[in-house]
Amino acid sequence: MSVTPAPFSFAELTPTAFLDRAAHVFAGRDAVVDGDARFTYAEFGARSRRLAGALHGLGIEPGDRVAALATNSHVMLECHHGVPYAGAVLVPLNTRLSVDEIVHIVEHSGAKLLIATRELVENARAVAERTGVALVEEGERYEGLVADAPERVVPVADERGLLAINYTSGTTGRPKGVMYHHRGANLQALAMAFHMRLQPASRYLWTLPMFHCDGWCFPWAVTAAGGLHVCLRAIDPEEIWRLIRTEGVTHYCAAPTVLTMIAHAEAATDGPAPERVTVATGGAPPSPTLLARMDELGMSVTHLYGLTETYGPAAVNDWHPEWDALDADEQARLKARQGVGNVVAQRLRVLAGEDADEGDVPWDGESLGELVLRGNDVMLGYYRDPEATAEVDADGWFRTGDLGVIHPDGYIEIRDRSKDVIISGGENIASVEVERVLDSHPAVIESAVVGAPDERWGEIPIAFVTVSQDVEAEVLIEHVRANLARFKAPKRIIFTDLPKTSTGKIQKNVLREQAE
Repeated sequence: MSVTPAPFSFAELTPTAFLDRAAHVFAGRDAVVDGDARFTYAEFGARSRRLAGALHGLGIEPGDRVAALATNSHVMLECHHGVPYAGAVLVPLNTRLSVDEIVHIVEHSGAKLLIATRELVENARAVAERTGVALVEEGERYEGLVADAPERVVPVADERGLLAINYTSGTTGRPKGVMYHHRGANLQALAMAFHMRLQPASRYLWTLPMFHCDGWCFPWAVTAAGGLHVCLRAIDPEEIWRLIRTEGVTHYCAAPTVLTMIAHAEAATDGPAPERVTVATGGAPPSPTLLARMDELGMSVTHLYGLTETYGPAAVNDWHPEWDALDADEQARLKARQGVGNVVAQRLRVLAGEDADEGDVPWDGESLGELVLRGNDVMLGYYRDPEATAEVDADGWFRTGDLGVIHPDGYIEIRDRSKDVIISGGENIASVEVERVLDSHPAVIESAVVGAPDERWGEIPIAFVTVSQDVEAEVLIEHVRANLARFKAPKRIIFTDLPKTSTGKIQKNVLREQAE
C-alpha cells in the first residue's frame, strides 16, 4: 500500500550526524587524544565545524574535493567531519604512495585543496608544487584556521550524494576512485559500532590507517558510540602497548602483520592487556598460533572481509557462543572463514556461473564461484570511470573478483582472490602495475609478478623476469622503487623463461606454485 509520507518522517542520512549528537550528549567527555592534545566532544564538534568554515573561507564550495595526506591524528578525524560539514568531498590519500602516484590522484580527483599533517609536509609540498593545489599544513596555519573561522554546516541535500573518494589500484594498476555516499557511510558506521560492541566506555586505538576506506568508517562509528579516539601517528608496537596500558584501550583494528608485531613486541612480555581488548582484522586469516598468542595477551580477534568498494568490512565472521566448546583446531577452521554479510549488508552470494541470473553455488563448502555483493554498503561506482564501473556490474551485483565457497551454515570462505592483486601487510599491490615498471627497464624482455606467502606480511611480491642481457636483481628492484611506492617493489627476482599457454598467455598459476 502506497502512502504519502508526512514532512516530519524523513531526514537525509549522513555520518556527521553522529558528531552532532555526540557533541550534545557527551559534550564534556574526552573524544580525541593525540599525543599531548586532548579534545572533548564539544571541542571536537566545534573544531570540525570551524574547519568547514575555514574551507569555505578558502574558496571551497559544496561538491569541491579536498584531499588529505595525513597520519592517524586529530587532523584526519577533523577532516572526516569538517570536509563533509562544508558540503565538500574528502579524498583520503594513502600516505605510503610516491609523490608521482599522489600527484595522479590529486589531479584525477580534481582536488582544490590539500591538508597535510606535519610528518608528511615534504611530500605534500612537492605535490602542491606540481599540481598547483592549495596546501594547508598542520601547525600554526591549520590551528589558526580552526581557531578563528566561523562554524559552518552545509545541510546534506541528498544522502546518496558524494561524500568521499577512496583510491585503490584495483586489478589493472590504474588507480580508481571509489565513490562513497553519505547513506552508505552512515549505515556502515552503525554496522561497525554494532559488531565491535562500541559504547561510551570504549577506547579505540587507531592502528588501522584512516586513509583505508575512511578507516573502515570507524571515524564515525566510534563517534556514534561516544567512545574515545586514541590516535596513533605511526605503527610502533611498543607505543601500541604503552597506549593499551595507559589509555585503557578496549578496541582496535589491524592487518594480521600488525597483530604479529604486537604479539612479539618486547612490551608483550609484561603480560596481557589490563582488560580484554576486542580486535578486528582483515586480509588473510590469522594463523591458529597467532590467535592463541593474542588470546594469551587478552585480545579477542574477529576476522572481517571487505574491499575499498564496500566501505571496508562487508562481511563479519559472527561467532556463535556454542562454538566455544569446540576444540582448538575446529575453532581455527571456523575463524578462518570470512563469514556473513554485516548487519546492514544484503546476504552475500557466490555465483555458480558468469552471470547473477545463473544462481548460486551449492552450500557444500566445496563448489567454487565468484563472490558478489550489493546494497547500501557498496560504492556508487568509480569516479570518472564508467567503463570500470560497468566491468564490475553483474546484473546489479558487484563483482569482487574473489572466488569462494558457501558452507552448509551459509558462511562464506574465500579460496582464492583476484589473481593479479597481492595483499601485503594490508596494502593492495596490482601486479600489472609492477610489471609495467619492470618491463620499462632496457634489460627486461617480459615479467610476471605474483604473490608468495610470507609469515610477517601475509604475502610479498615475487617477480619472474626474462632478460636480454645480464642485470643484477637489486638493480631491477631499485628501478621499481624509483617509480612506485617502495612497498610495491618485488622482494625477490627470479630470472627465467615464463611458462605460457598455447595462446601465449603467461601461466601465473604455475608461477604461484613455484613462488610458494
